[in-house]
Amino acid sequence: MKDYRIDLPHDAMPDKWYNIAPDLPRPLAPPLHPGTGEPIGPDDLAPIFPMGLIMQEMSSDRWIEIPDEVIDAYRRYRPSPLYRAYRLEQALDTPAHVYYKYEGVSPAGSHKPNTALAQAYYNKQEGVKRLTTETGAGQWGSALAWACSIFDMELTVYMVRVSYDAKPGRRITGQVWGADFIPSPSDVTEFGRSILAQDPDTPGSLGIAISEALEDCVQRDDSRYSLGSVLNHVMIHQSIIGLEAKQQMEIAGEYPDVVIGCVGGGSNFAGLAFPFAADKLAGTTNPRLVGVEPTACPTLTRAPYRYDFGDTNGMTPMLFMYTLGHTFMPAPLHAGGLRYHGVAPEVALLVDTGVIEAAALNQVECFDAAVTFARSEGWIPAPESAHAVRQVIIEAEKAKEAGEERVILFNLSGHGLLDLSGYEAYFAGQLVDYSLPQENIDKALGDLPPIKE
Repeated sequence: MKDYRIDLPHDAMPDKWYNIAPDLPRPLAPPLHPGTGEPIGPDDLAPIFPMGLIMQEMSSDRWIEIPDEVIDAYRRYRPSPLYRAYRLEQALDTPAHVYYKYEGVSPAGSHKPNTALAQAYYNKQEGVKRLTTETGAGQWGSALAWACSIFDMELTVYMVRVSYDAKPGRRITGQVWGADFIPSPSDVTEFGRSILAQDPDTPGSLGIAISEALEDCVQRDDSRYSLGSVLNHVMIHQSIIGLEAKQQMEIAGEYPDVVIGCVGGGSNFAGLAFPFAADKLAGTTNPRLVGVEPTACPTLTRAPYRYDFGDTNGMTPMLFMYTLGHTFMPAPLHAGGLRYHGVAPEVALLVDTGVIEAAALNQVECFDAAVTFARSEGWIPAPESAHAVRQVIIEAEKAKEAGEERVILFNLSGHGLLDLSGYEAYFAGQLVDYSLPQENIDKALGDLPPIKE
């Protein structure tokens, strides 16, 4: 009998997160203060984050204990299942063995609660009553809304305008859990009003929404800011995905030749890939680690590697990363969670050192792949996850051409049941394959701060 699904018992769920920082090929470049350009310390971040998260952000410890209260919250949906995609393999007529870690089983329908629950907990422990945040497609905003409902906190979410309008399901889900959602750019903040004055019809961007959430946060003593990707502590929390997957692959009796995930800020990809990257960096195995992004926002494949702000208004510390420029305005593609100008510094460093590969795909071919996957495996992928699915199919086809039995593992990071407007546009032939003119990148790069490399 085929084992379609591989589950871990509850007591096998990891009780520690993995921090890749001490295993990196070289140390990360330090974050720089947005005003002085000097390396920042814990006190510089204290107005924005609780000290528990700041210490994780700067930690050199390989393993970080998961608090009991967070483990208890995780047990509502973790450990998440690992599936063998037998029917997809059959549909592709490939000798490859395809596995996927399914994070859509969380109440929010994505991987985002892995860090949302942790961030809400650490803020609550330090007496914070209210959080502000941004969200692109709404996965992060709705996940943090659920986490705040568990830890009895208020939440205000600045949701990128194009997704606020096109994806009401995620917004409404977060409102059910008690959060306030505001379309970004908005007339609530000074920076939002300035953007609307320049372009009242702007679709918005994650960079703009981050700026608004930060401005809101620093104006109130009872508030802190929460970020769903990019930062070190987020990568640490998401490592539970890969740590579970390693145990499940061992049960399956296989080890991946290729590990794949979609990349916006980098959290779901890092969550699955970093525990396997640890093996690769130690020299015990050599899997290919492939991060997949949209051609409309090709951060890893076309952007320079340098310092830049994480938000459009230049309020965040500057991070050394691949960046399209903090003023870059990506096209309004349906994979809203992948419309970010930068990427997690650890992911960037590992791409720069050749540990991670990067690929860029257009949204029509990704929806093609998502439909193929749904018709074989049943689950409807989120548009973000569809990028990973398309790369899986590419790798499976390569295995078929070579006549080799390769093991492919990917992160199905969220379901698409709240993204059906994208599928509706796909079936109507209305999806656009956005091409990104080089002049759009050049213009945004011209706005980068003059920091010495």
